[in-house]
Amino acid sequence: MSAVGSGAALRNVPDTWRLLPKMPAIDLARLRKQANRLADFFFLPDDFRRLLQETLDFYVNRTLRRSQSVAPGSNLPTYRTPNEILRQIEVSLGPLARENPRYALELADMLWDEGYLETRLLAAFLLGCITPQEERLLARLTAWAQQVRDPSVRSALLTTSLTRMREETPDQFLVLIGEWLHPARQRMWSSGLQALLPMVLDPDYENLPPIFEITRPIIESASSTLQTEIGDLINALYSNSAQETVYFLHEIIDSSANPMIIVNLRRLLPFFPAALQAQLRERVRAKRK
Repeated sequence: MSAVGSGAALRNVPDTWRLLPKMPAIDLARLRKQANRLADFFFLPDDFRRLLQETLDFYVNRTLRRSQSVAPGSNLPTYRTPNEILRQIEVSLGPLARENPRYALELADMLWDEGYLETRLLAAFLLGCITPQEERLLARLTAWAQQVRDPSVRSALLTTSLTRMREETPDQFLVLIGEWLHPARQRMWSSGLQALLPMVLDPDYENLPPIFEITRPIIESASSTLQTEIGDLINALYSNSAQETVYFLHEIIDSSANPMIIVNLRRLLPFFPAALQAQLRERVRAKRK
C-alpha cells in the first residue's frame, strides 16, 4: 500500500477505535515480576485468583472487537492473552506445583471452575506437574476430559496434563487409557485415542503390544465419526514400528468377525503412507474373496 493509500485508510478509522487503549508492550522484566508475585500466592487460591485476573486484564488487547472475547471455535470467554504471558506464569508455578501436589490440585480446581480459556489452560498445566501418585488426579483428568469442548484446552488435557503419568508411570497411564476406551464409555474413545499419540510418537517408546491390545476393539468396531482419530493412531504406530503395525492390522483383518473393519480401513487407506496402503489393500482384497 502506498503512503497516500495508507494515510487515507487511517483517516477512515473511527475516532472511537483510535481512543481505545492498546495492550501494553510486554516488558519481560516486569512480566517475570508479575509471575513471581503470583507464585507468592500459590497457597492462597482466593488471593491468587484476584491477582491473576488483574495480571491477565493488564495485557488485554482492547483494540480487538468485543465479539472476540470468546475464543474462536470455543464456548469459553477469553482475556485474549498472548502466549508469552501464560508461559511465564507456568515457569513460576511449575516448581511449586511439583513439590506441593495437594495445593496444586486445589489451585487447579479453582482455575478450572473460573471457566476462562486462560484459567483452564493453567489448570491443565498444573495437572501435568502433579505426581501420578496423587490419588485424586485420575478423577480430575477423566471428569475434565469429558467436559471440555475448547480444542486448545482439550489438547492440553490430553498431552500436557498427562505428561508425568505418561513418562514416569506408563503402566498406570495405559490403565487409565484402557478405562477411557471401555466399551461402555464411547464418549471417551476420541480422548483415549488422542491421548495415546504422544506416547506412540516417542521414538524411545517400544512397548507397543499393550497399545495394540487396548485399541483393537475400537479399531474393529468404531463408527466413521472416529475415522480421524483412528487414522492418526495407525499412522503413529506405523511410524514407530512398521513391521509390528502391519502384523497387527493383518491379524485384525484376518480374524475379525466385524465387517465394518474392512469398510473403515478402505476409507482410511488414502491417509496412510504408500507402503502401508499397498500392504493393507492386498490383505483387504484377500479377505473379501
